Amino acid sequence: MGTPTAQRSRRARRPYPVRTVTTRSQCKPSVRFERLPAEVFHMILDRLSGLLFKRCTILLPTKDRLKFISSMFSQIPCFKLEECTAADCLGFYSYGVFLKTMISGWDEVEWHRVFNFLCSFTNLLPKIKMAVTGKPGVSWYLELQLRLFCRQVLLDPWPCKDTLFWLTRILKPWPVVLQARLLFILYGPLLPDSTLAWQGIVEREMSHSALWNLARIIVLLYSNLDLKDWTTDTMQTILEELIVLPEVWHMENVARLLVLCGNTVCYSFLANKAHNGQLRQVSRLIVHIILVCEKDGYCMNSVVEMVHQVCQSFNNTSERFAFIQRLEDMFSKVTMEVYEFVTAGNHHEDMGQTLWSLVESSAHFHAKFLHMFLKNE
Repeated sequence: MGTPTAQRSRRARRPYPVRTVTTRSQCKPSVRFERLPAEVFHMILDRLSGLLFKRCTILLPTKDRLKFISSMFSQIPCFKLEECTAADCLGFYSYGVFLKTMISGWDEVEWHRVFNFLCSFTNLLPKIKMAVTGKPGVSWYLELQLRLFCRQVLLDPWPCKDTLFWLTRILKPWPVVLQARLLFILYGPLLPDSTLAWQGIVEREMSHSALWNLARIIVLLYSNLDLKDWTTDTMQTILEELIVLPEVWHMENVARLLVLCGNTVCYSFLANKAHNGQLRQVSRLIVHIILVCEKDGYCMNSVVEMVHQVCQSFNNTSERFAFIQRLEDMFSKVTMEVYEFVTAGNHHEDMGQTLWSLVESSAHFHAKFLHMFLKNE
């Protein structure tokens, strides 16, 4: 037994509470977050990328987690479509990082719930409808906002397989012609002022880099045709609709897009058109594909092989010969069109270079084409 003074001293030094375990009903993970000001929550979101939220709400069902996110995010304009006016705002990017961290490891059913939540929270589907049914370029700010939100929140943060899940969810509610329009809004080339190049792609040649993202996503969609309601015919139709938005594209842009998509997509597209009797269009496209390969420094062997594959897709020798004859006639026609434009006094430096590249590409293609036949004899 110690003295009364010693006993009081030991009681004062006791470091821990008597009860150290709480039950689920006694511990509500979301309570502390709900008391945070929106500005502080935004700071946590930016610093911790959703990990803190994921751990603190691990015991809550998905519906309650999403309800809490909605209550907090609705107070932050940077996370909502058309509400933040800062040109360099990172709100959507932060949102995407947060979302990926939070739902990584969730199953597909829960991902569907997340998509439905996002559609409700942002009013996404009505805004998409407004963008894809209006005149291209008129609602330029809405188009840009949809592109940034969908790309930075749902598409770009994920690996290809998961990107495909979100992209098909975004595209599925719309008919094919509007799916093509939406793909252009999401991945089409931009002008220096960050607006979509609706007219630019019709009137002038676009660069390799300008069309790269669009080609990349087309390849991704073509490579996953085992998805329900997503077939080769679907992609063929989407691509057909895409290259006439808002009007028929500059032919070199169509050719460059097909070259960037690779031989599998390019052959599928050309063979389908050839079987539908569109030999004139196929021939003109092939001439411009050969021209683009010459301009951009691609190996001509792959084009020769593709033309050979298209030839082999015809039923008999006479059809193959007719196709080759049509292709040769188109070489002459396109060359004369460019030559007449240049000699008519149209002092356009690019067209002069195009004429030179066209002659060079014809020579290189035919040399490779003849070599292939001689080698097979």
